[in-house]
Amino acid sequence: MKIAIGADHRGFVTKTKVIDYLRKKGYDVLDYGVDSAEPIDYPDIAIRVGEAVASRKVAYGILFCYSGQGMVMAANKVKGVRAALCIDPTYARFARAHNNANVLVMPAGFIKYGARMRNIVNTFILTEFEGGRHLRRIKKIGQYEDSTHCI
Repeated sequence: MKIAIGADHRGFVTKTKVIDYLRKKGYDVLDYGVDSAEPIDYPDIAIRVGEAVASRKVAYGILFCYSGQGMVMAANKVKGVRAALCIDPTYARFARAHNNANVLVMPAGFIKYGARMRNIVNTFILTEFEGGRHLRRIKKIGQYEDSTHCI
């Protein structure tokens, strides 16, 4: 499975650790930056990861910034992306099972790399979308994205 991962400068260190973890688990991880702790604009990274997910170049995306808020907002501007800010495994499970989220966003400033973060990542990747009544709702989001109302 291919996973796109990216971070702004405030999530750079965490991103590097998660990439190492995922590669050790056998995932094909594509690093969309950043490559240092030098300040950058988070939308550039969020949009690149979002486009990789929307084009199906990868199965999922993972993004980090200090609070997660900027990344989730920017990623959700990409048509077809359903980015979810997850702070614990329960959020990740519901994001996947009920919302078919395809981009995981985590706040590197509030969740330190460790067992909790790895659990969030694993839960997100391994949880299947339940479909059913949830599919109807996801389709409504897609219909809105396709409408002339969504600019």
